[in-house]
Amino acid sequence: MLKLEIVTPEKKVLDESVDSVTVPTATGEIGIMPNHAPLISALRSGILSYTSKGVTDKLVISGGFVEVSHDQVAILTDVAERADEIDAEAAKIDREAAEKALAAAATAPVEEMEAEKEKLEKAEARLQLAAGR
Repeated sequence: MLKLEIVTPEKKVLDESVDSVTVPTATGEIGIMPNHAPLISALRSGILSYTSKGVTDKLVISGGFVEVSHDQVAILTDVAERADEIDAEAAKIDREAAEKALAAAATAPVEEMEAEKEKLEKAEARLQLAAGR
């Protein structure tokens, strides 16, 4: 078993024992199981899933870091939302705004484009989870 702890600046979202965790890192999605090698990685916006007793739950996360050490997984993230906490209409508006900003920033510095890409990834992950995928 793994001890999974998910914390945002506002609150502790989750603290429980789980069988496995899948997180969207800056370099791709990784699966974490007991006895995983120590790891620290930046997170990108996406869907985090964890399985406990055969049941899989999912959350949208955005930004932050994951640390894996001694069968403990600590997630420090800016955002952690469950499907029932997501306002799908607001997420659609956020996605459209990010798409427009990306199109307008085609000639902008790379840093500005990365920020807009992050907003788009977050909005798309929220919509995906809200739709039950």
